[in-house]
Amino acid sequence: MTEEMFTDANIEGCTITCVQMVPEGNFTLPDGGIITDLPAFCRIAMQLKPTPISNIHVEVWLPQENWNGKFLGTGNGGSAGAIAYAHLAFGLRRGYATANTDLGTSPHVDSAIGQPERWADFGYRATHEMTVVAKEIIALYYRRPASYAYFVGCSTGGQQALMEAQRYPDDYNGILAGAPANNRTHLHAGFLWNYKAVNQVLEGEVFSKEKVDEITNAVIEQWRGKDGGAPGDNFLTDPRKCGFDPDTISNRSNLANDKGLTNAQVLALKKIYAGPTNPRTGEQIYTPFPYGSENCSGGLDLQQDPERLPSSLLYMFRWVFGAGFDYRTFDFDHDLDVLNERLAHLLNANNPDLSAMKALGGKIVMYTGLSDPLVPYQDALHYYERVMEAQGGLPQTQDFFRFFLVPGMGHCGGGPGLNDIGLGGVQSDQLDSEHDMLNALVAWVEHGKAPEKLIATAFKDSFAPNGISFQRPIFPYPKFPEYVGGDPNLPSSYQGIDHEWGGVLVPAGRYLV
Repeated sequence: MTEEMFTDANIEGCTITCVQMVPEGNFTLPDGGIITDLPAFCRIAMQLKPTPISNIHVEVWLPQENWNGKFLGTGNGGSAGAIAYAHLAFGLRRGYATANTDLGTSPHVDSAIGQPERWADFGYRATHEMTVVAKEIIALYYRRPASYAYFVGCSTGGQQALMEAQRYPDDYNGILAGAPANNRTHLHAGFLWNYKAVNQVLEGEVFSKEKVDEITNAVIEQWRGKDGGAPGDNFLTDPRKCGFDPDTISNRSNLANDKGLTNAQVLALKKIYAGPTNPRTGEQIYTPFPYGSENCSGGLDLQQDPERLPSSLLYMFRWVFGAGFDYRTFDFDHDLDVLNERLAHLLNANNPDLSAMKALGGKIVMYTGLSDPLVPYQDALHYYERVMEAQGGLPQTQDFFRFFLVPGMGHCGGGPGLNDIGLGGVQSDQLDSEHDMLNALVAWVEHGKAPEKLIATAFKDSFAPNGISFQRPIFPYPKFPEYVGGDPNLPSSYQGIDHEWGGVLVPAGRYLV
């Protein structure tokens, strides 16, 4: 009966390819992987074709028992191209009917070269279409609609989140946007800038892991405890308060012990810290990765790599300029204009006008790690301040939109400091709204309890079963957790203190399209 319920469903542009009743326990994925400890659920897989050339895949997982009555849309990462099954399991374990999409880039991201309709699917359309069809599937299966709809995503998922808030404000009651890659074309221009800064200045050589560690250690050693953090921190609490001159680790006086940087390495590092600029006008294109994040995952090691970086993060240049595009020739003036003309209106979620979602009663929580080199916190901070300007001030913005900066967190988690906000820990589904960011969003939407403070956790080696290393409160911007004395591992040793606004390198107006 269940299969007939969906097979006979008439959902425009949707072909249901699989209906599967999955018993409690382990689930074997299409690629042979296994997800353990799942409740019994109904798995619906489908293909969506809003245009003839579209190739969007979506899965919806429906709890067979103990459904909480709500829908959770989930985001993807990178160039997508596959269903993010871990995100489906995350929502299912919490009792949500949960959906995810491959954003239309399967079987490989390069299959979208020269196909603008599929760029639109990736940029915004696939997420919206997933949301619409998931709500219909939920209503068919449970014979009633979901009472609330939430979206949670980080990185590309953060872009999806803000795109939903800007383009489709009635899709979700609450949106959780992590490390949003919303200024997409310029973020990737930044990747290419860093790649060229190393490979062209150093003429094929790269920074060794030891040199990258030396850079980060020099930054931390100079500024630890001076930006509000505890004296023993190995990460920064507010990198805006820190300045760093690569000349201070020049090896001109350290040749005997091979410490420090060569003149060429110093020059390359200065270019990276300056961020990408237009060579003709001098305009800032994008912000650089933060001080103290150089050796974090996705940092200098990846962004200098002549094999891994182009294959993983420069796909949109191939979309526009072709599979054989030579990255070495890219011009950050004319070529960037061409890239933006083709992609910016499809991929960039830069519109600060969120008044429609606010008017509908929707809530947004945004977060990003302060040690994230892949999607720098500065861009999210600047976006939030532009929303504040559009709303007429901080109070008007915090009525529906709050932004948390997480000291020491890397890209969507991990990092040298706080690495969990309730979304990744083994027992995160048991946490209350003060320890879990999704639960905090739910409490705000459903009970009007705006998040004033969250307790973030640093698990040992970023792995919850290893136990807690320390915890620390985080607060809505512009408050930061400042150490006031006592045991630095305890949340009670910190207070939320207002820091200054701004203070980051921001793109010129033409690069906020």
